[in-house]
Amino acid sequence: MIPTMILFGLILGRWWRTTLLLAAVMWPAMLVADDVMDVEAGLLAAAGLSVLNAGVGILVHQVFLWLVRHSRRSTTTPAS
Repeated sequence: MIPTMILFGLILGRWWRTTLLLAAVMWPAMLVADDVMDVEAGLLAAAGLSVLNAGVGILVHQVFLWLVRHSRRSTTTPAS
């Protein structure tokens, strides 16, 4: 679960709100569909953990975007 959701966050981290919403809904739905869990209170914990794991991927994605933007900005400034 952890690597899957981190990868999910890394790939779709540009759209972080949608990614977190999908992580909260889709991972528990997959657990129920695969008969790993029934609809129970533990499914909320699974949803929370999937959001946290996707959040780690999103954070890495956003930091990478910030570094790229910052490096472009500093190299394209006009010389005085």
